[in-house]
Amino acid sequence: MHDRVLWLATAIVHHANRVRPNNSGLKVGGHQASSASMVSIMTSLWFEHLRPEDRVSVKPHASPVLYAINYLLGDLAERELTTLRQFGGLQAYPSRTKSPHLVDYSTGSVGIGATAPLWGAISRRYVSAHTGRGAEGRQYSLVGDAELDEGAVWEAILDPAVADLGEVVWIVDLNRQSLDRVVPAIAARRMETMFAAAGWQVITVPFGKLLTSLFEQPGGEALRTRIIDMPNAEYQRLLRCEAAEVRRRLPGTGPSAGAIAELISSLDDTTLVRAVRNLGGHDLSVLREAFAAIDDTRPTVILAYTIKGFGLPVEGHPQNHSALLTDEQFAELAARMGLDPADPWQRFPPTSDAGRLCAETADRLTRREVPVAAPPDIPDDFGRTPKGRTTTQAALGRVLLDLTRESPGAAGRVVTVSPDVSTTTNLGGWVNKVGVWSPAERRDWFADDSETLVHWREKPTGQHIELGIAETNLVGLISELGATWSRWGEPLFPIGVVYDPFVERALEPWSFGIYAGGQSILVGTPSGVTLAPEGGAHQSVKTPAIGLQQPGCIGYEPAFALDTEWVLLACLARLGRPGGTSAYLRLSTRPIDQALAGVPTDSAARERRRRQVVAGGYPLIRRDGARVTIAAMGAAVVEAIEAAERLDALGVVADVVCVTSPRLLFDAVQARHGRADAPSWILDQLFPADRATPIVTVLDGHPHTLAFLAGINRVRADFLGVADFGQSGDLADVYRYHGIDTDSIVRSALDVL
Repeated sequence: MHDRVLWLATAIVHHANRVRPNNSGLKVGGHQASSASMVSIMTSLWFEHLRPEDRVSVKPHASPVLYAINYLLGDLAERELTTLRQFGGLQAYPSRTKSPHLVDYSTGSVGIGATAPLWGAISRRYVSAHTGRGAEGRQYSLVGDAELDEGAVWEAILDPAVADLGEVVWIVDLNRQSLDRVVPAIAARRMETMFAAAGWQVITVPFGKLLTSLFEQPGGEALRTRIIDMPNAEYQRLLRCEAAEVRRRLPGTGPSAGAIAELISSLDDTTLVRAVRNLGGHDLSVLREAFAAIDDTRPTVILAYTIKGFGLPVEGHPQNHSALLTDEQFAELAARMGLDPADPWQRFPPTSDAGRLCAETADRLTRREVPVAAPPDIPDDFGRTPKGRTTTQAALGRVLLDLTRESPGAAGRVVTVSPDVSTTTNLGGWVNKVGVWSPAERRDWFADDSETLVHWREKPTGQHIELGIAETNLVGLISELGATWSRWGEPLFPIGVVYDPFVERALEPWSFGIYAGGQSILVGTPSGVTLAPEGGAHQSVKTPAIGLQQPGCIGYEPAFALDTEWVLLACLARLGRPGGTSAYLRLSTRPIDQALAGVPTDSAARERRRRQVVAGGYPLIRRDGARVTIAAMGAAVVEAIEAAERLDALGVVADVVCVTSPRLLFDAVQARHGRADAPSWILDQLFPADRATPIVTVLDGHPHTLAFLAGINRVRADFLGVADFGQSGDLADVYRYHGIDTDSIVRSALDVL
């Protein structure tokens, strides 16, 4: 079975690069060597140990092995094996959304696929605690050793929420190579120590049965010490040697060289060459023992020593990462395995032992279809109009509390996640109401402390999850919580809350989570230079563009509390369903007089305003004879209104448009040109052609975010915003410094006229 999986994985890549026509001339690639090092591990796992309730995150470069196994199990047609990295064919790396019937976790971005099963395990437990659904089963990660260089991996391993996840099993492909070289010091013992210190069970699988038997013979302990102490590059060089050269090099020059030479002199050439390659990660019997030793009471890591390119002509070569077998090498491999290179896609005869094993494995791993529960309806509007001065950040907490009263069913699907910033992002009331999620109930030792404002009641029915201060962990978790509808049929509404400057730190894993099908809401607050006294280190500049540019996501930056309510409810209504969409909300700590919103009192007019807010913006001030339009977003709306009043005093009438979502407005513009499938009616209501005037855009963020608005009616324009690092100071000084204060808007409006 091992050899057939190796052959098919190699042939899939070979066909894509050497057989299929290539009109562009660009290298297709496919990682034959990286696949080969995983063949033994994956063969053992799939054909002996996996259960239908288990989930596996496959090392990105081992995707051909996954496709080979799926083919043998009948999940892929022969024709599909010829489509690796072809448009509409097998993906370069495993993808849930593009090959959902084949893949448990999307991988391809280093470190993210490795950690996803950690968050998948928490999500499964959460679903089980709240709904009674969510099957048992292990969550496996197949990880390359070089992938452990990624810092996000260790952030995840060290998070306190992970230590009790006994269903998690990582298998590290310890092949001592990275992209370009043999890693000088892979430090396996240090890895063992680090995993153990984090509370993981560590199982090391260094050698196969053949080598182990040699260690038990006279001179065997010297051989063992020599191999363990040998530099990685020296060992890799042995893999490229014929038997005679191995006999010369292997004993070394130390005091035990003679004992080693005598021991290996008793071995024939074939056995000697096999022994050098007999590492634990390629010995199915040793792997079987390792899997049997998993205790399921804490996370487990299996460190499996392997050879990159095992079984291929390129094995062990320091530059084999992207190497492709030549036609001659491919033919030699076929001859060695008794196969026909002209007919590479042979399955086992159904009546053979291997054929029966494939059929039995396919039957064993068949998963029953999970019915998907429809997400509860989300109200559009709670019907209240906020008064006085408040912030959009405070509105977040208020909306969540209102949801528990107005729509308990929908509120019961909400799960909030934060990295130790619950109280400072206005989630305190929500946390007091719903409690903190924990697999088991824990005592709140401060429950009787009268000065405690946030009651940390940890219980399985809680709906808030607090992680350590690592934004990559947070977005990994909300991505997996946002995929529970497709995994276990139970939709959740995950909301992650972080300081807006740190959204950029979390962006890449969150973006990958969206790509993998996770539907979630990320709230960045407080945002912008409006966080004036905090200074440049905590003032976000580029984040508005995230809401504009991130695929699979709609970004909003509301100005008022009611806007925040409407857009948050609309975002919740897009989660937990086929075709759902993630969202990013950029909120502010600036208190604003809510009367400035001018919310209509007529019910029909109010509903019209709500629809406009959700669609991307609304006209806030509209007067006859307007000569200029000020388009403002978020906290900068205050200055836009003040500027309009000043201009009116100067005899220059100005319209003010409140933008809530640049993304939706840009999609509407693209739709007008036939480049997007989106409604465009909102453009006629915000920027009607018969009211086309020069435009000034202003926001607390990079000015290019709204610059496209000038192209709607092709008018003169000026773009105000923040294009440099922030400064500490009071709000007036900081706004003046960046040119988004009222004076700057007035000057800009006069200039464009």
